[in-house]
Amino acid sequence: MLLSGLRVVAILSLTLLMAPGSIQAGWQAGVAKVKITPTEKIWMGGYAARTSPAEGVLQDLYAKSLVLSDEHGNKVVLVTTDLIGIPRVLRENVVAVIEKKHQLKPEQILLNASHTHCGPELRSEKSSLLELDPAYLAQLQEYTQELEAKLVQVISESLSDLEPVELSYSFGRAGFAMNRRYPLADGTVRNSPYPPGPVQHQVPVLSVTTAEGKLMGLMFGYACHNTTTGMMQFNGDYAGAAQAAIEEAHPGTIALFMMGCGGDQNPYPRGEEKFIKQHGTALALAVEAALQDINPTRLTGQIQTHLSEIPIYFKSIPTEPELREELESDNKYQRRHAQTLLDRLTTEGAISDEYPYLIQSLQIGKELTLVALAGEVVVDYDAEVRREFPNRNLWIAGYSNDVFGYVPSLRVLREGGYEGGGAMLYTQFPGPFDESIQDRIMKEVVQQVSDLERSTPSP
Repeated sequence: MLLSGLRVVAILSLTLLMAPGSIQAGWQAGVAKVKITPTEKIWMGGYAARTSPAEGVLQDLYAKSLVLSDEHGNKVVLVTTDLIGIPRVLRENVVAVIEKKHQLKPEQILLNASHTHCGPELRSEKSSLLELDPAYLAQLQEYTQELEAKLVQVISESLSDLEPVELSYSFGRAGFAMNRRYPLADGTVRNSPYPPGPVQHQVPVLSVTTAEGKLMGLMFGYACHNTTTGMMQFNGDYAGAAQAAIEEAHPGTIALFMMGCGGDQNPYPRGEEKFIKQHGTALALAVEAALQDINPTRLTGQIQTHLSEIPIYFKSIPTEPELREELESDNKYQRRHAQTLLDRLTTEGAISDEYPYLIQSLQIGKELTLVALAGEVVVDYDAEVRREFPNRNLWIAGYSNDVFGYVPSLRVLREGGYEGGGAMLYTQFPGPFDESIQDRIMKEVVQQVSDLERSTPSP
């Protein structure tokens, strides 16, 4: 019944799309998708407590590429994936090939991960922290090589057949995301639903429509962890279910999900398979609601892109004696973390006090600004960017280009808890970031967006 109702809404939505032959803005686009479901039962990413590899497939995983080109031939490639994250080396390898093959610059390519916790593990550094059998590590490395080739393939396919389109922007809302940082009386934070906590329920939607009035591509976003379940079957969680529902309701359309700043957000209710479809349907209906906007923002003008790397710093670096003391901990993850850092001291001679952080900004015409932040960004960053640019159509994405761990705001950092520093135990990093992190990131975002605004010609 839910999908039948969605199809009815889709029919109504299609009547509100542009009339055939009305394209005037000079846009071209191409879109493609490729299945990336592992063919073997390899290790899954997202939950450190897992003790065995995947047991099957509930829903196939995909990588999708949307290429946009303005009237001057300026292009941007938007790649979305049903993956736990984008390792930095994966982006670098893919970008290097695309740069050589298609003469695109790194700032023209954005890779985003849905952060499904029911996808394959890609991060090789997790092998030591999880004490994976070498056989599983070999599987992950083989899968990653295949994945790189498929990402190059899907980008190339989307670049190969551009056609005139109209681009329009609107947004709906979905309410199942809830802040998960529940403050306790003793000043600590517990991972539990916290209704009063900050959220971002907006569902941004970019529609790509051909000259014949056909919906070619539909990119949409949401700021919420894809953690509806911890099942042992591969699936794209609510984001995968939403994409499938939209593509069923709009035959021939490719739906792309772009993850927002959902680092401290969980879908509720959760824990059962049935909620995957329920949340996916809720998100798909929010997209359909956006499509019914009688006056969506038509995008005009040019594409501008910006990509930069800034250092963000750790609060402190543990000494070798401190790490050796942690080797005696009762917590196995603390022991593994300490050993990982000791190994780095042995091989590299030091533990770096900074991390190179990627920030990307895209101006898609005069009317839409997309800011893509690396890492598991908490929702405060979405609010901060909007506060800096209150009169712009903004799309703020997290989990982009390099998913290395949590990126806390100053508030979250001071409150502590999992996102504030506790999750560092499951990484190769020495500990929490210092309190300059939000200020450093926001200064660069403001600089980038301001530069794009000045350099983008009026329509």
